[in-house]
Amino acid sequence: MSDGKLKLETPEKVRVRLAPSPTGPFHLGTARTALFNYLFARQNQGEFIVRIEDTDRKRSKKKWEKDILEGLEWLGISWDEGPNKEGLFGPYRQRERSEIYAPYIQKLLDEDKAYYCFCTKEELIAQREYQASIGEPPRYLGRCRQIDKKEAQKRLKMGEEAVIRLKTPPEKIISFEDKICGETDFKSSELGDFVIAKSLTEPLYNLAVVIDDYLMQITHVIRGADHISNTPKQIILAEFLDLPLPIFAHLPLVLSPSRRKLSKREEVVAISEYRKIGYLPQALINFIILLGWNEGADREIYSFDELIEKFDWNRIQKSGAIFDITRLNWMNGHYIRQESLPVLTRMCLPYLEQAGYINIIEGSAKYEIKELNETVSLGYLEKIVNLYQERLKTLSEIVDLTEFFFKKELDYQPELLIWKNKESKEIKDNLEKAIKAMLGIKKEWTLDRITEELLSLANKIGDRGALLWPVRVALTGKENSAGPFEVASVLGPEKTIGRLRKASKLL
Repeated sequence: MSDGKLKLETPEKVRVRLAPSPTGPFHLGTARTALFNYLFARQNQGEFIVRIEDTDRKRSKKKWEKDILEGLEWLGISWDEGPNKEGLFGPYRQRERSEIYAPYIQKLLDEDKAYYCFCTKEELIAQREYQASIGEPPRYLGRCRQIDKKEAQKRLKMGEEAVIRLKTPPEKIISFEDKICGETDFKSSELGDFVIAKSLTEPLYNLAVVIDDYLMQITHVIRGADHISNTPKQIILAEFLDLPLPIFAHLPLVLSPSRRKLSKREEVVAISEYRKIGYLPQALINFIILLGWNEGADREIYSFDELIEKFDWNRIQKSGAIFDITRLNWMNGHYIRQESLPVLTRMCLPYLEQAGYINIIEGSAKYEIKELNETVSLGYLEKIVNLYQERLKTLSEIVDLTEFFFKKELDYQPELLIWKNKESKEIKDNLEKAIKAMLGIKKEWTLDRITEELLSLANKIGDRGALLWPVRVALTGKENSAGPFEVASVLGPEKTIGRLRKASKLL
C-alpha cells in the first residue's frame, strides 16, 4: 500500500499469532517476533493470539511455557487469546488439540496425498550419507511411496513402526509473495516427501501449524526468516487440504556482532536473563524493535503507543539485524535515569538483598545492613542509589558500585591511595589534614559543608588530586566511584572519619 503500512487487503479482521515451542527459555528473537505481531495487530485493531506449539513431546516443558508467558507479560506484550485467556478457537496448546488433526491427516491418506513410511532410522541415515557423498541435498526419495494401502495397514497392525509422509509433487515451482522478502520461489523436487505426522493424532510442526492457522483464522503469519524454508511445505499442505493461505512476512534474523545467528555462546539470548541482570522492559522493547526496523528518523526512544502509530512495514530491512549490546546498555541507562528515585531504589533492593548486603525487616519500613548490624530507612538507601542513578546501565550494577556502603572493612592495597608520583608521607599528611577538617564540621554534616572544607583544604595544598584521590579511595576502596564529597555526606561523619584514619594508618 502507498503508506507503507501492512494493512489487510480484505475486510476481514487482522489475526496474527505467536507460536513458540516451549523447549527452552524465551528467546530474544522470539520476543522480537512477538513485538512485530503485536504492533501490527494493534495498528489494525486486530487480535494477537499466543499458541503453544508443544508437538515435540520429549523436549517441551511446562517450565519453558511459563517462562514464555511471563516474559511476554513482563515486556508488556498482552495477548487477546491463548493460554490463560481462552477464546473461541482454543485449546491454545497443540498437545491438547491432538484429536482435531486426525480428520485432516486421514483425508490426505484417503486421497492418496500422503502415505505410511516404514523406513528405519538406519536406512534413512544411509540414504542421507549417500546423498551427501554425491553432493545432493538430503531429501527422502520416496522408497515407500508405492506401498499399497492394504499392505500398509497390514504392516501397521503387525506393530511395525511408521511415520506419515506427504506425496510432494515432483516437478512444481512453489511461489509466494512475502511482505518483506518479496517474490520467493522453491522447487518441490528439493523438498522430497517430508514427514507430516507420527500418527493420526501426532502431527509434526508443518502440518499442525497449517491446520491451526486455518482453524484460528490467522490472516498473517509474521515470523523469523529461519522459517522461510518451511513455507513451501505449508503451502503444499494447504493446497492439498483446500485451505486458504495467510499472508506471509518473514523477519530478518538477529545476528551476533560476528554476523552469525544469535546464540547463547556469544550473547545473552534469554529474556529471563536480561530481566535478572536488571534490564528494564521498556529498554528491551525499544532495542528489539530496532533490530530490523527503523522509522527513518534520528531517534531511538519510543513509547508503545508511538510504536503502534509509526510501525511501517516498508521500513523493515531484508538483511540480518546486528545485535549491539552497547546500544542496549545506553537505552537501559536512559530508562533508569527517567525513573523516580523511590521507584528506582525499590527496583535495586532485590539485588542488594540477594548480594547479602541488606535484609528487609518484616512489618516495618526499615532495612538491616547485615555486616554493619545497622538499621536504616528507605530514605538512606535512596541516597545511596541517587549517587549512581546517572551511571547505572543495568540494575544489577548497583551491587558492585555501592558495596563499600555495606561493608565494615574495605579491601584495597595501600598503594592505591598514592596520587601519581607523590610520596606516601605527603599523602598521609594530607589524610591527617582531611581528618582534622572533617572533625571540625561533625555537627554541621552537609554536602555543602563537606565540599567547602575539602576544596578549601585542597586549594591550600595546591594539588587537588593529592587530597581528593586518597580521600576517595579511603572512603570507597575503589579507583572509580561517586565523588568523595557525596560519598562522605551519605556515610556520615563517624564512618567517614573512621575510614580516613584507617587509610592513614595503612601508610
